[in-house]
Amino acid sequence: MEALLSEFTLLSDQALCDRSFDPSTIEGLMKLFEAEAYKGWVQLELECRNEAQSAEDCIEEAEDYLESVMESAMAEFRLFEEEMNQTCKAEHDSLVSLADAARRMGNTLEKAANFSSKKYVDAAVNSAAASMRSAVRAVASAASKKVHPS
Repeated sequence: MEALLSEFTLLSDQALCDRSFDPSTIEGLMKLFEAEAYKGWVQLELECRNEAQSAEDCIEEAEDYLESVMESAMAEFRLFEEEMNQTCKAEHDSLVSLADAARRMGNTLEKAANFSSKKYVDAAVNSAAASMRSAVRAVASAASKKVHPS
């Protein structure tokens, strides 16, 4: 482009000084300027397309990275969720087992209390019966020692 500007400067100086100057030489130079401008425009458009493609590639790469990170985070979340479910299930099973053991112990204690109360009632009845028999014998023996007035 600088060479064309230099050529244009020379031709302009020549056109000012020389009356026999042919203006078609400047037209040819102007066509070269136009061709150079189109080349620059095409090159700039190509650079813009390359930059746009590069930006799209970067966006795609960022999207892929984001997707990878999201998949990794979701996998980690699923693993955490599974571990929590297992922990909760184990704790639940432990509590159910403890409740069953407490229920069985309660049933055993209830049976023992029922058995003890029956034994206590039986012992009390036997004691009362023995006391009554002893009292009846004492009354009978006292009555036999008395002389009857008849």
